[in-house]
Amino acid sequence: MLTALREWLRGLPLQRRVAYLTTVAVALAVAVTSMAGYLTLRISLYQALDNELVDIASSLAVPVAQDIRTLGGLTERALRAGNISVAAVRADGTVFTVPDERTHLVVGPEELAVSKLQTGRSARTGRSTDGTYYRIVAVPITELGNYALVVGRPLQPTNDILSSLWLVLIIFGAAGVVLAAIVGAAVARSSLAPVRGLALAVEHVSATEELKPIEIQAAGDIALLADAFNRTLQSLASSRERQQRLIADAGHELRTPLTSLRTNIELLAADASTGMLSKQDRIAILSDVTAQLTEFSSLVGDLVQLARDDRVAPAPEPIDFRDVVNAALDRVRLRAPGMNFDVELNPFYVIGESDTLERAVTNLLDNAVKWSPPGGTIRVQLEGDRLRVADQGPGIAEADLPHIFDRFYRSDPSRKTPGTGLGLSIVAQAIRMHGGWVKAGPSAQGGAEFTVQLPGSTTLEGLPTPAG
Repeated sequence: MLTALREWLRGLPLQRRVAYLTTVAVALAVAVTSMAGYLTLRISLYQALDNELVDIASSLAVPVAQDIRTLGGLTERALRAGNISVAAVRADGTVFTVPDERTHLVVGPEELAVSKLQTGRSARTGRSTDGTYYRIVAVPITELGNYALVVGRPLQPTNDILSSLWLVLIIFGAAGVVLAAIVGAAVARSSLAPVRGLALAVEHVSATEELKPIEIQAAGDIALLADAFNRTLQSLASSRERQQRLIADAGHELRTPLTSLRTNIELLAADASTGMLSKQDRIAILSDVTAQLTEFSSLVGDLVQLARDDRVAPAPEPIDFRDVVNAALDRVRLRAPGMNFDVELNPFYVIGESDTLERAVTNLLDNAVKWSPPGGTIRVQLEGDRLRVADQGPGIAEADLPHIFDRFYRSDPSRKTPGTGLGLSIVAQAIRMHGGWVKAGPSAQGGAEFTVQLPGSTTLEGLPTPAG
């Protein structure tokens, strides 16, 4: 039963579910409160009636003891005037009543116990000989011993009061539940309006793919949810924009080497049938094709690296950054045998991916080699959390500094040099993935200087424990 009810509730819309649950909660609260109030009043009325009957019995005990057989001369008229019924019971079970009384109290074991024990009192709900309900109390007649005086009063007036109260509680309780249902539905409707707006926004995004933030008209948890959704939309929009820009830029950059490669291959294909090219021309074209394939492969590799627009997720570990820089230097020295490297590396440790960081440092060194004159000196200094790479080239123009790390950006002088225009973009992305930054500026040697800052420590013990 409970499982079926739970499944039914889950199938309802959230607004209706909140309204139903609010109504049920209020109904339960009204029912519990009404029952508690009814029982409290019933107990109070019965206690008041019992105390009144005990007082009457105590006042009648002395005159009744003087003539137990006639109960002290009590008459039916006197009993009716007091709206009571009186009897006496002896320990052997003999009952004495008013002689002219037409209906009598039905004495039970509780009253016999009082007559035998001669202590305490009893109070209960009983009946008379005509079936009328009475509230009956018994007190011992200590003047005689082995006798108890039994006094009762009809319960109808008390029960009428309780019945009226019960009717009032039912009517007002039902009215309260209905009002709670109406208010609950209104509150649910107004409270869940931001949720409905959020749901409509999600449906709109799914249908149109328009990543427009929704207007927040709420407070508390709903506002936090809507704000988180808006941030998600902004992140998706930014990611889509970067993706579209990357695709557009990549298409533009790939078009030139592909066109040149296609032209050369068509020339070679035509020469295969006509023999119009000399041996030297074929060798030159093949060399050009090889260079273009190398440039094309480098461009594809750089694009793949830039497509990794994520954080450092694959098992970051403590790294001695000096090892990363030395590994990059070894690779660049092989490609630039005529260059001089002035290296000063102080201890520095980071948490990250050594391959990604090595690629970034290698790109910085390759850039320095590309712009330095033959036999020039490249200054590499690691001090504290800063890595500086300075060359002796012509430097960077002021107009180019704001765009130096943009994808595919190439200044006018650099268009005549080999490269994909992605190397410094890869550097910026790799450093950003590791929580640092990189900037460019003039060096003391007259060329360009690139400064990399990474979060870390000069001691291995100072590093935080890697997450995961």
